[in-house]
Amino acid sequence: EQPTEIKQCPVHGFFRGAECSCGNPGKFVLSSYKAEKLGKIISGALRHFPGDLGLAMDEQGWVRVDDLIRVIERKYPWARPYHVEAMFDTDNKGRYERKGDRVRARYGHSVGIKLDFPDADFDTLFYGTSEEEADRILEIGLKPVNQHYVHLSKSIEEAVKVACIRTEHPVIIAVDARRAQESGVRILDAGPVCLALQVPPGFIQIG
Repeated sequence: EQPTEIKQCPVHGFFRGAECSCGNPGKFVLSSYKAEKLGKIISGALRHFPGDLGLAMDEQGWVRVDDLIRVIERKYPWARPYHVEAMFDTDNKGRYERKGDRVRARYGHSVGIKLDFPDADFDTLFYGTSEEEADRILEIGLKPVNQHYVHLSKSIEEAVKVACIRTEHPVIIAVDARRAQESGVRILDAGPVCLALQVPPGFIQIG
């Protein structure tokens, strides 16, 4: 859904789709094909292999925007700084966080980092999985597989959406987030999702 071509409205800036929310058709900036290419390298740089690209990342996952742009320009000589800015500005999933001259991914990391988001303030969070995995999770708890953190959804609908990427028969696990945190489980609010290093089995059940 994301790799739609990017345009720029003279009033509201970068947008994706046929026209801006104000109705302006906008000026062409980036094709959907190139937007997809940039999305993949940005995701890789900020989540998975910054070192392989020569990118310096601090322990909270931050990198300098200028350094990221240089990495991207080496990979794709057609890319310009405003293309990267357009990718950040039109991201509709809250993937990235900008602070001054730095940027980081909010979630999805496979590299070991220590994110400093505030503690989550939810009674219940949700995790979507397959029927095959659900029994195992109830036995051993939630633990990250290919990512550094377990990603928890804030609604059943979001959990279903995530699970349906992997299975046609999603099972939703409910996490007693309030009780887990009171017992010392750290759960961070990363915006679109919540993150935990793990959730023991005593705090989960089939939703």
